[in-house]
Amino acid sequence: MATIGIIQELLADIPMPRMVKVRQNFIAPELDNVVEALGQEFQKTGVGDRIMPGMRIAIAVGSRGVAEISAITRATVAEIKKRGGQPFVVPGMGSHGGATAEGQEQVLKELGVTADSVGCPIISSMEVVEVGKLANGLAVLIDKHAYEADGIVVINRVKPHTAYRGPCESGLAKMLTIGLGKQKGADSCHAYSFKHMAEHVVEMAKIKIAQTPVLFGIATVENAYDRVAKIVAVPAEKIIEVDQKLLIEAKERMPRILFEQIDVLIVDRIGKEISGDGMDPNITGRYATPYASGGPEVVKLVVLDLTPQTHGNANGMGTADFTTRKLFHKIDFESTYANCLTSTIAVPARIPLIMETDKEAVLAAIKTCNARDLSKAKIVRIKDTLHLGEIYISEALLAEAADNPAIEVSSQPANMQFDTAGNLIW
Repeated sequence: MATIGIIQELLADIPMPRMVKVRQNFIAPELDNVVEALGQEFQKTGVGDRIMPGMRIAIAVGSRGVAEISAITRATVAEIKKRGGQPFVVPGMGSHGGATAEGQEQVLKELGVTADSVGCPIISSMEVVEVGKLANGLAVLIDKHAYEADGIVVINRVKPHTAYRGPCESGLAKMLTIGLGKQKGADSCHAYSFKHMAEHVVEMAKIKIAQTPVLFGIATVENAYDRVAKIVAVPAEKIIEVDQKLLIEAKERMPRILFEQIDVLIVDRIGKEISGDGMDPNITGRYATPYASGGPEVVKLVVLDLTPQTHGNANGMGTADFTTRKLFHKIDFESTYANCLTSTIAVPARIPLIMETDKEAVLAAIKTCNARDLSKAKIVRIKDTLHLGEIYISEALLAEAADNPAIEVSSQPANMQFDTAGNLIW
């Protein structure tokens, strides 16, 4: 209790600037009917015509919160069945879901992908088969059930990676290499650090395309509001090439915080379904490795809570400066550490300074942000790194907002509101 008293005393006179709700407006094309667009993609040469009657087709679905993933998977199942194929879903998520078969099936369930919802069985297993080796000796591994199928289809969103830069980042190649590699395959790909990840992802994907029955991939590019802007079906032999092209487009479509200098960034929630890093470093500017960069310059970063869907996996908290007691009590260290041991990067699971409440965490960040006038600290608050259309900014950023035609002020300045337990209210 004495320690808590001291903390409260240190924060007692820290000013808390008033906040204003603003709308960030991005150019955001969106497909009117994703299922219809996917049906048209199946008509392309090298896609639907590769499915023959009686073929058992493994559909790899990952752990990310990909927009419309349940509908896309269901439509894929229907198109395969229409051609006489026998589809089944395999989780393609590396070590996520606590690196267990049951955990990965549960992740799919929470994304809306179940046997009933998509119309085919879910076969979840951590068993893998070695299908080759890189020149440096690293094993190339793939889900056993997918390997034994007559065909493999991978589904993924294409976007910038959170820890490295390369021609293929998060997309179809990564789904083949890490997602379908399960824990052991992901472990192999990460073995020599993210410094070599760009090379490993592509080379391992090439081996799997050559040595396993990959038929085609289905890639989406999302707009700045987490909606599907494009969906493309890609024949196996063109996956690497198209993955690279779509990455360029994905970077252009990606949302961002439209302020470059931020004294305090408040992130309400983090989770594995939001980003592999809990919160996307491309948005926060805080990276766990030196092999990626970009985003705003943030002096102090506060993370308030975990999403229910992350099941205690708190990867990403380590790049924050402050967090809360409620977040700490929700941490499942086993699943959190499993990701770190697989990726070989410990930073995402480090524990920030733990404050008793949201209010104390915010005040601590303001106190330590080194702004010359704390009452005029430049503060930005976001729900999470997937939802950046509506955010809060402090009054000190209003002039900058007024100069940006992409920002629309939608409220009057008001004090941050906390409930009786000290939780920040949106």
